[in-house]
Amino acid sequence: MCRLFAFVAPEQSTAREELGADGVESLLSLARLHGDGWGWAGVARPDAAPEVHKSAHSAIGDPGFDRALDSSSRAAMVHLRWATAGLPVLDCNAHPFEVDGIAFAHNGTIKPLERLRALLSPASVAALTGSTDSEMYFALIREHLADGVTLHEAATRTARLLRELFPLASLNALLLDDEELVVVHANATSILTDHDLSRLAPLADVLPSEHNEDYFALRWRTGADGTISVGSTGVAGAGWTPLPPESVTSIRLADRTATTVELAAEHAIHG
Repeated sequence: MCRLFAFVAPEQSTAREELGADGVESLLSLARLHGDGWGWAGVARPDAAPEVHKSAHSAIGDPGFDRALDSSSRAAMVHLRWATAGLPVLDCNAHPFEVDGIAFAHNGTIKPLERLRALLSPASVAALTGSTDSEMYFALIREHLADGVTLHEAATRTARLLRELFPLASLNALLLDDEELVVVHANATSILTDHDLSRLAPLADVLPSEHNEDYFALRWRTGADGTISVGSTGVAGAGWTPLPPESVTSIRLADRTATTVELAAEHAIHG
């Protein structure tokens, strides 16, 4: 499980600027729990591939994380990792993953791993560099992308397939390329396990007060200058609007046009 934040701005901006002082403070408090790695991916201009920086170390006290928050870009994502029980904390398992100009970060667990791996082609399995369900999820999206569809459509196809096969999994994810930020908000009935809650208890005084409530929710907001931001519970604050449940949203970098597709329906909602 992890925390996610992303933005698409009309001009250059930084994650620190879009989060604000209170948002950065909340993010760092969340890093006390989500301390199994951090990652940042940003697109400097709409025709540039994402630049990625990440580490398997905690964001707290890491100068690389501070530099990432201050990196200027038109669009960016931030990921704090809380490793799924049993998966190692290694650089190769840190998010975002980046392949062929696409960055990907996931918040959730898809089990059993063997069933997920069986969906991949032999070539995709051979190309895996780590051991996470998240990297397999990303590989499956790229297999659909190879059919010639858009990133939004590939993510939607994959989310629909995984929702059918893994009805309780959180599929929440961010994808970023040179044209769009794609947000998968699909967590069904996902909840924290008793083991997860036991890990939360000692940090109750330092985590944002709403952190336990609707842990897998994603929310968004539009700033006064037109910047669209997306954040997990604990990152998103007052005035943020829940993204439609079980949906996949594309935000175009060129003009911040948003299009949402519901997993259970074929029609799109344009914004």
